Amino acid sequence: MNILVTDGISAEGAALMRDAGHNVVEQKLTPEELLEKIKDFDAIIVRSATKVPKEVIDAGNLKVIARGGVGLDNIDTAYANEKGIPVLNTPGASSISVAELTIAHMFAVSRFLNLSNTEMREGKWPKKEYSKGIELTGKVLGLMGAGNIGREVAKRAIGLGMSVVAYDPYVKETDLDITLTTKDEVLAKADFISMHMPFVKTEGAAIGEAEFDKMKNGVVLVNCARGGVVNEAALLKALESGKVRSAGIDVYETEPPTEDQKALINHPRVSVTPHIGAATVEAQGRVGTEIAQKVIDALKS
Repeated sequence: MNILVTDGISAEGAALMRDAGHNVVEQKLTPEELLEKIKDFDAIIVRSATKVPKEVIDAGNLKVIARGGVGLDNIDTAYANEKGIPVLNTPGASSISVAELTIAHMFAVSRFLNLSNTEMREGKWPKKEYSKGIELTGKVLGLMGAGNIGREVAKRAIGLGMSVVAYDPYVKETDLDITLTTKDEVLAKADFISMHMPFVKTEGAAIGEAEFDKMKNGVVLVNCARGGVVNEAALLKALESGKVRSAGIDVYETEPPTEDQKALINHPRVSVTPHIGAATVEAQGRVGTEIAQKVIDALKS
């Protein structure tokens, strides 16, 4: 069968599908080109860049829609389900990579790594300015979401001597040393808050002005989940008031960010990365082989 891969896949994943007898076409397409060419394919594999809305589903004869990654917000899953088309993803394949980036942002803003790297290359010696870093050990990490990625973050945080509280309406128990509690209690208790929940457009941001008001003064916020789960205007206001000590951001309301987002991205107490949570060699290998095998299995049935 013909499989379209629009946003790239690991060589191992592509080889797996070809060895199973499928024709794999790896091609980046514009939305207009996708609408025109989708009729020639039995399955499509995307990442975050390509969108698969109702119009694309109607224009094709797809048997499988797959997303190499966690979120499915770029796919009209409800409509695909109505049409009887399975929608596949790889919720655990990139968990370690995203968790490690989350911890990296926590260290970066706690010890001014982002600023020190820039200023020392400019010939400065900001030893005195950055003498008030904070340790992660002994602090409370609040997880907003305790799924695959949240649990990987918790493992590393516990190893660093942090205590972990978490809010997740879908998780009722865990074998980790995590206290599952309410959203308000996480907001009130945490020294560090890390986002690990999906963005639901109909619900809007999970963290806005009301939630910032409930947080400790000097809290650190990290978002390596999805753009939109944190209201960026409210975060900038909280940074400027000092309510939020610092923030680490990998995902944005608009990607790539626009001119309107520059004040947040350039804020001196913000560490930024360009949506690279899953962008490690190891994660991409796992994502590619896992989604390939899932597509192979789905096409068999």
